[in-house]
Amino acid sequence: MSAETDAVLFTLHETLASCSKLIEAGDYRNSDQSIAELADFLESISESLIAAESENGDSENAAVEILTQIHEYVASPALNQEIVDALAFVLPMAAARFGCASTRSLELAGNVVDIFVERCNPRDMFSVLCEAIGSPSDLFVIPDYFIPLLSGLMKVLVLIRTRHYKQVKVAVPVILNVLKDMSSKSYDEDTDWEKLFHNVTGVAYSIRAICVKLEGEDKKKLHALLGLYVLQIMALVSVVMASTRCLPVVLELSDLLQQCELSYIGLLTGCEVDMISELVLGDDSEDGIDCFSQVRLGAAVAVIWGYKATEVAIAAKADLTTVIVELQGNCTRRWEALAMLKHIFSDTNLSFELKEHGIKFLLCIMDGITSHSYSDRVDYSVYFATLYTGLQAIEMVIMYASDSILRKNAFSAFKKVLADIPASVRFDVLSALIKNSDSSSMVAILLGCFKEEMLREKNERNTSKDAVQNSDVSQSTLFWNPCVLELLEEVLRPPEDGPPYLPEYSDAVLSALNLYRFILITESTDNSNRTRILSEEKLHEVYKECLVPLHTLVEAEIENAKNVEVESGIACALNPVEFVLDRCIELVQHKLKPL
Repeated sequence: MSAETDAVLFTLHETLASCSKLIEAGDYRNSDQSIAELADFLESISESLIAAESENGDSENAAVEILTQIHEYVASPALNQEIVDALAFVLPMAAARFGCASTRSLELAGNVVDIFVERCNPRDMFSVLCEAIGSPSDLFVIPDYFIPLLSGLMKVLVLIRTRHYKQVKVAVPVILNVLKDMSSKSYDEDTDWEKLFHNVTGVAYSIRAICVKLEGEDKKKLHALLGLYVLQIMALVSVVMASTRCLPVVLELSDLLQQCELSYIGLLTGCEVDMISELVLGDDSEDGIDCFSQVRLGAAVAVIWGYKATEVAIAAKADLTTVIVELQGNCTRRWEALAMLKHIFSDTNLSFELKEHGIKFLLCIMDGITSHSYSDRVDYSVYFATLYTGLQAIEMVIMYASDSILRKNAFSAFKKVLADIPASVRFDVLSALIKNSDSSSMVAILLGCFKEEMLREKNERNTSKDAVQNSDVSQSTLFWNPCVLELLEEVLRPPEDGPPYLPEYSDAVLSALNLYRFILITESTDNSNRTRILSEEKLHEVYKECLVPLHTLVEAEIENAKNVEVESGIACALNPVEFVLDRCIELVQHKLKPL
């Protein structure tokens, strides 16, 4: 033991003795000051030890000696209860700090917290532990600090005899907000995240044990609170930890889900999430709502874990086959599932491994649909936002996944979901996706989907001409209507006026020009004018306001590229655009001659 550690232990012993004498003497004013000095002293020492841990091999030994002395002092049967109660306000937090020094010190820190749990009033210790968990200094926002405190909290919760729901509703946001804050920071594979999440889950089991003792409305509300807590942890553990390491925690959480009577179909459609959210947050939705911000992600990822690992579904007592069959037979439930799965696809912190399984699960549902039948009595436009945001989320996987197979599967899922949308809504959804996309490549892909829809409708007309002519469907819901030209003009002539940015936007421009040419040729060949593309006014408008300005810009950009000494690739990107643009201009000029 170093001389420096000896000096710290001596000061610690003297300060503890001083606090005890003042409390025994009833000198509470000075005893409060002495305890505050003890807290400051221990905070200073713990910070210096943790900061020097990588440089000083004595840090671990010093932390162990300090924790041993604290434990022996508090565990002494001769120590007055009043002294124990007073020291409880500072020593559990101090012990948690010293526990960050090493595995051995972490174990001793847990022992110190346990002594206070055994000797103090549960309600007092509940407040002490919640305060310690919710207010760590920046240096100690690491898993090891929270592990002994959470261990103590899970033991204290079951010792409290009354007002259980109120106490749990205080503790849950404290825990979840800390975890959320930690998960937003960089993840270190060497930290004890797994042990931390086991203790967080241990708190859930303590809440579950309380639920068993309750009856009526209190039990119902506490069950709902436990369900939200478990779903939020499911989301956080899936984001923070590698899948192989978090599987044991996911298994525990899945076991808790079925004990909360939450089913896979209820989670995946969101109805059970809404139900428990209303029970917990209905009266005071602002209270603690931030800490449950990822429960929908948790609900979706809980099901995907069950799809990914059979043992997880078994732990949740879920039959995924039944869930999939139910979704395949009900379009509105499929769309509700898409609204939940979008949280997986759009979460930038979630691993692409889980996104991949999410896409596979979605494909599994869509591939098994035998028919797309819709009721004329239902207004499917109410699902517009759900379908639009769901497809937007799949777009993120298509654009950002590094794995080519995942991108291909995501695009396949995108097209299958699009095909699942009633014709009365599909045009509007696809148009909104095009208008609101910032990616030139994505716009090009979406315009390709648009062209496929137009080809499909054209083939249907050729198969049965009377079917479309006698249809009572509004023009705005069919792909061959004037709105398609407005959409193309937004690409060729952005809302800010003036031509689009080139070559950055060349993919979208090329796709829009190809679609314009396709429509112009088709309408001319069929001697039809459903899109009004052949009207004199529209031909002049597109020619003067879109095609000519664009041609001037393309020629200028290509000429500038030729004058650059280093080959920039601009000419290569714009040559196809120039070729199709010239063809479109020729076609329009040809149509304008007789007019």
